[in-house]
Amino acid sequence: MKMKIKIKTFQWILIGSLTLSSLSGCKNYLDQVPDDVITVDDIFKSKANTDKFLANIYNTLPNELAQRFVGTGNAGPWTAASDEAKYTWDFNYANNMTASVWSNTDGTIGDIYKSYYQGIRNATYFIQEIDGANSAEVTSVMKSTYKAEARALRALYYFYLIRSYGPIPLIGDKLLDFNAPIADLRLPRTPFDQCVEYIVTELDEAYKELPYTPNNSEYGRITKGIAKAYKVEALLLKASPLFNGNPDYAGVKNLDGTALFSVTEDKQKWVEAAVAAKEFIDEFVPTYYSLYQESNNDPFLAAYLSCRNVMTVDWNREWIFARSNSGNNTQYDRTPKHVGFPSAAQGGGALGATQSMVDAYFTKNGLSIADDGTYKDSGFSNFKAPYDVAERRTFNMYVNREPRFYVGITYSGSYWLNQANSSAAVISLFNKSGNSGRSQSTSDVTPTGYTVRKNVASNGNARGALMLRLGNIYLDYIEALNESSPNDPDILKYLNIIRKRAGIAGYGEGTIAVPVGQSAMREAIRKERRVELAFENARYFDTRRWKIAETTDNGPVYGMNLDVDGDDFFKKTLIETRIFKKRDYLFPIPNNEVLKNENMVQNLNW
Repeated sequence: MKMKIKIKTFQWILIGSLTLSSLSGCKNYLDQVPDDVITVDDIFKSKANTDKFLANIYNTLPNELAQRFVGTGNAGPWTAASDEAKYTWDFNYANNMTASVWSNTDGTIGDIYKSYYQGIRNATYFIQEIDGANSAEVTSVMKSTYKAEARALRALYYFYLIRSYGPIPLIGDKLLDFNAPIADLRLPRTPFDQCVEYIVTELDEAYKELPYTPNNSEYGRITKGIAKAYKVEALLLKASPLFNGNPDYAGVKNLDGTALFSVTEDKQKWVEAAVAAKEFIDEFVPTYYSLYQESNNDPFLAAYLSCRNVMTVDWNREWIFARSNSGNNTQYDRTPKHVGFPSAAQGGGALGATQSMVDAYFTKNGLSIADDGTYKDSGFSNFKAPYDVAERRTFNMYVNREPRFYVGITYSGSYWLNQANSSAAVISLFNKSGNSGRSQSTSDVTPTGYTVRKNVASNGNARGALMLRLGNIYLDYIEALNESSPNDPDILKYLNIIRKRAGIAGYGEGTIAVPVGQSAMREAIRKERRVELAFENARYFDTRRWKIAETTDNGPVYGMNLDVDGDDFFKKTLIETRIFKKRDYLFPIPNNEVLKNENMVQNLNW
């Protein structure tokens, strides 16, 4: 059964979705399954009800394993709206975005915005009232910890808002009285830098009362490491070109003339991000976090297993934050149809990787495909992929690529991850008449000739939805360091740590030259980030904060030839032509927010 909290005097605190869902960690703390109805006056009378209310605040966290239905559970459009992938299914909101036919009146835009503000209001109410909780059941230590959790969650919800919508109204510790004069409720947007400063301050304040590790192994609850890691994320966003000296936003101002964006570049912002990242590394690594490593006699296979399982082994030491025990559409969306094989091996296979993402992976030699003379994009070879049991005739484009390629991409001729006790090997075939080709279905089929493979487990659907891991922080650190102190040796050190875990040689090893100069190193870092964090909801935001989406997310998208059989399938074919406008760097402010609040100005060109 699910519960809805009955709201009396404070109805405005909890507008919208109030049912509690499973956010459970190892000890199932947040898996609250209410079977009663409570009033506001009852919330803090017992630890059980207090926990349920806190769980409701956690429930606003996005479940990014549910991106098929964008907006549901705050899932974003990040994978298929980036240059990484495409959904076959027209109902996926990312398809509106990549054609630039989305609108400020769309329900998805308003629902996500509203949901995070609901979480913010709930957190603020909790922060203000938790000290009055029943002291016989909720100790003073619990109260301070719970309050810190709610404070950090509120900061996270502001962060999720600003990275999509840009500057938004900051409410702070106010609980707006909706019986107040309407003029008092019409808040203007807060300048972007002030939004980030508020988020950082709140995370620092929460850090003081948070534990280093969750009590009783209740994974999914906010800890010191999570607070400090998202401080890095917020400062990196603030330092990035979209928000740091962007002349395009010079005209976006409040009605009183207050500029909402910084149009003068400030290099010190990169210094602040780099310092925050280094402080995180020094305090938390390796005591609390470390890169996930699998061992195997075959170094290539060990790298493959490390990069694959870091996503699917719940709460391993690389995970900083995740939404726990999340429902998982991803498993089905990324599993090919596999007609004729056991149902356990069958899926919808409708999330296809783009050819540009396939081409982004390095070769086994650690080089970009354009720089490796051994790379071929024609012909076939007998090749055994790292997870396979035998050699197979394989298109040369997929031969001798780095381990992360085989983690991330299912290509035609791939040995599937879950053989499901099949009497014959389950091989994914995307040609027209293949077991996962267009002749089998008009909807449950790849749109590109590939499917995304990363974050597909060999068993089970319900698991943590990873949101931030240590590899991400390492890449944040070296990016900020390269922009603020380009000769710092830590840049090469941590870049090579990422590459070596991935099973490829580091820069300066063998024939791989160290990038010379800040610009060349910036390009190397961005290439590494694209591959290491592929399909982890980073690329969408990276291309936007770097202000390069007008190039990366605009124009032709290629895949394989889905309408033919035989070797002609392996021909780069135009899939669609995407449209990206300057307005698309940010979500629009929901139209109804602008209509009811004359102080709410709209984003550029919306």
